Amino acid sequence: QVQLVESGGGLVQAGGSLRLSCTASGSIFSSNTMGWYRQAPGKQRELVASITNGGTTNYQLSVKGRFTISRDNAKNTVYLQMNSLKPEDTGVYYCWAKNIWSRSQYWGQGTQVTVSS
Repeated sequence: QVQLVESGGGLVQAGGSLRLSCTASGSIFSSNTMGWYRQAPGKQRELVASITNGGTTNYQLSVKGRFTISRDNAKNTVYLQMNSLKPEDTGVYYCWAKNIWSRSQYWGQGTQVTVSS
């Protein structure tokens, strides 16, 4: 079982930056692919970015060049640096983990990001 705790959300003006953090416990962190999903009001949850235990990253096209996902295995933490934020980036951001062996998936409780125009 993996527990994920996010932090770093908030309200920011368009063009601003935020950094989200997610700390994991209860499992060997390096055995998990980590990622961030978001859900805007009235929309489905969508993958924003992911990073494998080897450091390979994947981004949704709309955030490429603006967001950077990284992980610190020594701190059991994954980060999402969000720059040049747009109002359409508004939503609840969820930390996600997928165990590379069992394929089990885990979710954090979510953190709100609001970008004002």
